[in-house]
Amino acid sequence: MNNPATQDIVSRALAIAEESFIASSGPGGQNVNKVATAVQLRLNVFALRLPPPIFNRLKTAAGSRMTSKGEIILTARNYRTQEANRDDARARLTALLEDAQKAPKTRKKSRLNRIGKEKRIKAKKNRGAIKAGRGRVDY
Repeated sequence: MNNPATQDIVSRALAIAEESFIASSGPGGQNVNKVATAVQLRLNVFALRLPPPIFNRLKTAAGSRMTSKGEIILTARNYRTQEANRDDARARLTALLEDAQKAPKTRKKSRLNRIGKEKRIKAKKNRGAIKAGRGRVDY
């Protein structure tokens, strides 16, 4: 995103995020057992001092990845190298923060004219008549 405020928040987040390497699962054979290639990225959201609307959107977007203490925990283990997993975790964190920056579009109430209303009600009546005809036969 080209917004300077967004870039500032993302750069601050990447600067204060803590990385730790953990043992990964999946393909890799003996390498998986020897080398800790998975990356766990922890970010304390309260340290970013985000405005309340952005914080709420981030909390919603993070979902179960956010703890009750306000930490976002991302685990990247898709790749076989630490560098690739680190880049993946940082890219996912960046995407999460950028999505939280975007304010949702306000919904504008649709305006329906008289003909449109009549058409809709006629369709509803027709549908109701079809459904009414499906019931038990009354002799």
